[in-house]
Amino acid sequence: MEKKDIQNELEYLEKVRKINEGKNLKYYILTMGCQLNENDSEKISGMAQSMGYSQTDNISAADLVIYNTCCIRENAEERLFGKLGEVKKLKAAKGTIIAIGGCMMQEKHIVEKIKNSYKYDVIFGTHTLHKFPEDLYNAIINNKKITDILDIDGEIIEGLPIKRDDNIRASVTIMNGCNNFCTYCIVPYVRGRERSREPEDILKEVQDIAKKGYKEITLLGQNVNSYMRVEREKGTCQSEINSFAKLLREVNKIEGIEKIRFTSPHPKDFTDDVIEAIRDCDKVSKLVHLPLQSGSTNILKSMNRVYTKEQYLNLVDKMKKEIPNVKFSTDIIVGFPGETEEDFEDTLDVVKKVEFEQIFMFIYSRRKGTPADKMKNQVPEEIKHERFDRLKELYEAIIPKNNKEYIGTNQEILVEGYSKTNNEYLTGRTDTNKVVIFKGNPDLIGKMINIQVVSEHMWYLKGEIK
Repeated sequence: MEKKDIQNELEYLEKVRKINEGKNLKYYILTMGCQLNENDSEKISGMAQSMGYSQTDNISAADLVIYNTCCIRENAEERLFGKLGEVKKLKAAKGTIIAIGGCMMQEKHIVEKIKNSYKYDVIFGTHTLHKFPEDLYNAIINNKKITDILDIDGEIIEGLPIKRDDNIRASVTIMNGCNNFCTYCIVPYVRGRERSREPEDILKEVQDIAKKGYKEITLLGQNVNSYMRVEREKGTCQSEINSFAKLLREVNKIEGIEKIRFTSPHPKDFTDDVIEAIRDCDKVSKLVHLPLQSGSTNILKSMNRVYTKEQYLNLVDKMKKEIPNVKFSTDIIVGFPGETEEDFEDTLDVVKKVEFEQIFMFIYSRRKGTPADKMKNQVPEEIKHERFDRLKELYEAIIPKNNKEYIGTNQEILVEGYSKTNNEYLTGRTDTNKVVIFKGNPDLIGKMINIQVVSEHMWYLKGEIK
């Protein structure tokens, strides 16, 4: 996008701010879905605040309600429609403006249902997020409903205001879209094809974050380890920082940042240079999120994952040899169409062999517009749930064994704040993302400290300050 277009949107920010001046207006935002959506919501919040709205957690007090939607999670549609039904009374009572954005707005059948059945003022998609101020201005001035959606891939937008809720940890999007077309996934259809941000823009954002006192960053993308691949193939990448491995090494040099995490990578794109960068960069977490999805080669082929069970396990072994003390987290889908008992046993076998630190488990749910939705061999719901329970039981049997390895060890952690369940304790996370609670002075919040782990308690570790 040309700079003059961004300037145009910044002018609309000011136009709406002038309309709202002196009115003490509030906005409420609900984010559904993944970390990329959360990062988008930070930009939406930044724009809302620049337009003169202050944030509220009380939807009844809001003059502007924003729903940033997701179409990945199960029951996502029902949740949105339920929320729109609830906010209808608020609109009738005080004229609250309703804005709906995010991935679900790229699905035509959802937009049509909203238009026909629900109250709204602005609908914007993933490719028109930056135009939210302009759309809101037109809705206010012209007193009409605005729908602003692009079906083509959007461009990388720089220069939008951003409001982060955390003042210690921050997320930085490095690329948008996906080219993998896993048969269960709607992302390429709603977020478009892979487009990488320029490395100089990413590094500048991280440097600015570091100057503001942030200590930890998470690099975000649908497939981070293919960063700049499309641009390299097209010959449009002019920077020497033309791969994810090189980007990791550059981010690792930035003073003030103490911990670097990233999500999500794809096993097929874990090249040697990425593994070496994780090994060599002292700030990069040694917890590698390595989505498995299924342990069955047959199911992986049906999912279009482009690797086999054996290749996945070989990659794990390779990383264990190259990266000292590396640990793994993963995603697993249970009950994908055609999954047999033998296929599921393959998944359990991989879990036993890798002994994942964290598993994000999902029961397969159909998504309209994906190839898997049209597959005829859908697994019955009762079998899906029975297998899910078996996977959960296996995972929970592994956790105590993994936790015991930490007892007596010294761990450097970033102190995040008070424990959510006990305000007598502070909390932080190990390099491998294990929650640790300990007693200490609140002045430690936001600092890196050394902790000795003294006991394990299933979902957290307990430590003492060294």
